[in-house]
Amino acid sequence: MITTMRALSLAILATAALPSQVLAQDAAGKLAIELNELTPSEKGCKLTFLATNGFEQSLDKASFEFVLFDEKGLVERMAVLDFRDLPAGKVKVRQFDLPGTKCEAVKSMLINDAPVCTGQGVGKGACMKGLAAGSKASVELKG
Repeated sequence: MITTMRALSLAILATAALPSQVLAQDAAGKLAIELNELTPSEKGCKLTFLATNGFEQSLDKASFEFVLFDEKGLVERMAVLDFRDLPAGKVKVRQFDLPGTKCEAVKSMLINDAPVCTGQGVGKGACMKGLAAGSKASVELKG
């Protein structure tokens, strides 16, 4: 009985770690941005992202211009979100609170541009060229 419980606990722990490991493996040579969750906040809507830098170089600073669309496909708002530093080969969680935005009004998102993407040995446009966007939330994210 105890052995079965221990085996089950280990299986649950291994499965819990799996998404970030898979994300890191899939991001090799890419910059993966995953919309993980949207949650209402006191200010508006909090967006949670997982950012995986699969580049060989660390990014000293990366920011992305996001376009949020409503249920009619109309632009609800545009915002530049600063993901700060993204070390090579690492997964980072970044959260952003969008004041005045209702989560239920956001039906899809687009990463329109990367106005800042800097790091030693990082070429111009590398963040958009190497971008892999996806979503685990109910809202689609395109890159």
